[in-house]
Amino acid sequence: MNKKILSGSFWLSFGSIFSRVLGVIYLIPWLIMLGDYHNQLNAQAIFNSSYTPYALFLSIGTAGLPSVIAREVAALNSKKRYKDSIYLTKLGFLVMVVMGIICGVLLYVIAPMIAKNSPVASVEQATFSIRVLVPAVMILPSMSMVRGWFQGNNDMKPYGISQLWEQFSRVLFILVATFAVVEVFKQNYVLAVYLSVFGAFIGALASYLYLLFYGKKQLPSYQKALQDSQPRTLNNVGKSLLSLWYRSIPFVLLGAFITLTQFVDQVFFKQILLKTTNWSQDYVSYLYTVFSANPSKITTVIISLATAVSETSLPLLSGLRANGEKKAIKELLLENYRLLLFVLLPLVTLATFASIQIYTVLFSYDMVGSYYLMQNILQSLLLALTMNVLTLLLALSMNKLAVLVMLVGLAVKLVLQVPLLTLYHTSGAIWATNLAMLLVVVVSYYLINRKYEIKLGSLTRLVGVNLVFFLLVAGYYFLIGVRFDGMTSRLNSFLYLAVYGLIGLMVYIWLTNKADVSEQILGQKVGYKYYKYKHYR
Repeated sequence: MNKKILSGSFWLSFGSIFSRVLGVIYLIPWLIMLGDYHNQLNAQAIFNSSYTPYALFLSIGTAGLPSVIAREVAALNSKKRYKDSIYLTKLGFLVMVVMGIICGVLLYVIAPMIAKNSPVASVEQATFSIRVLVPAVMILPSMSMVRGWFQGNNDMKPYGISQLWEQFSRVLFILVATFAVVEVFKQNYVLAVYLSVFGAFIGALASYLYLLFYGKKQLPSYQKALQDSQPRTLNNVGKSLLSLWYRSIPFVLLGAFITLTQFVDQVFFKQILLKTTNWSQDYVSYLYTVFSANPSKITTVIISLATAVSETSLPLLSGLRANGEKKAIKELLLENYRLLLFVLLPLVTLATFASIQIYTVLFSYDMVGSYYLMQNILQSLLLALTMNVLTLLLALSMNKLAVLVMLVGLAVKLVLQVPLLTLYHTSGAIWATNLAMLLVVVVSYYLINRKYEIKLGSLTRLVGVNLVFFLLVAGYYFLIGVRFDGMTSRLNSFLYLAVYGLIGLMVYIWLTNKADVSEQILGQKVGYKYYKYKHYR
């Protein structure tokens, strides 16, 4: 396994996954403080109606430039054009400052329109909640540009740790603010929701400060690289900016792709179901919360695995492509596939057969919510593969193809949304996304594999091991695990998950070691050094 992709994936996975785990765990005390289940559902509806447009505007605000900068910096550095890479980064940073301000103002202006079409009980509350996110939208684009600089230099550590700082500061602020509002000052829980939404700004600020501090420590190494740099050749500011904008378009779509599919659900879900059923607005809001808003907290953890692997591959592939090393690209792509499936498949398997306990621990015992969580976990496999393969297309400069595939995928989602939602209600919205993503995944991987003549035979053993693991977990669930589905206690469900997850992990490690899959991917069997040491003693 390429050490850079393994090390980079570790730091990105560590930061991205752990931060998302924090973003899930805090929900337990947060929801308990908000009161009864009705309050919790309403709070989550307000909270999530804000975060989908926020994520969408953030994608537009960054305009894909951090990923473009990462790719360009990696390519320029591989040719020792360090002065050019710094010049491009400075230009991108200035653009991000301006874009952040523009997107923040725009989000503030159209907040009422978004809230009106969202499945929430109060449009006024949703409007104010969306506007609370404006400060975060203003500073996050330029902060993302700083992350892009480190990514382009193949230094993933600050990228991952900054995510931890961002999430930790955000979660701490949310819990302290909610406790103060609800428990100390005995105010309405809606105020606590507003402050929780504002936590995004606090987290972004903390991440920004960490990145700037880390960058200052790295100045000597950058100055040394500048001394060995080729003369700067990029001097035309206007031309360089236009070039950056043009190259950022695919990355804008990539960053917003999954969020756009979620935004389609947010905008169309309420309107279609209110017109085609006799359900109340409160019930529709409840369904949206349990089918989309709540599961997204879990599935983002799974998707972050693919993001970590693909974002590590991006600068490495860009550097190899700039030097025309087709054979090395082929091997790196196979390593990307192996590492992604090695981690992704068992996680989806374990989570699928424990959806009831996961939902109970995080939210409350709810069989409807657990059913939709199971569907979303299965869907996350497609979403993760989608994010990975689209990033690979962009890293390999297959930009036009990536844009075309994404646009077709969005078109399929839009076309299928109304009929499937009308016929199959909530499950129809999930299947509209599934079919769109399946099309993107199949077409994109086929085109990459054909161009670089990649044979997938080396993945057979890995897929086979995961198929055996899936059958073992499924057999356990239907013979034993199903008897635990009636547990309504958070504590009992948590204890079950701890034992279930630990045993499942041990079984998977044993299977991959027996089949020599872990050695093929990681360079050694999992736990091999430990066992060797014990045997030696």
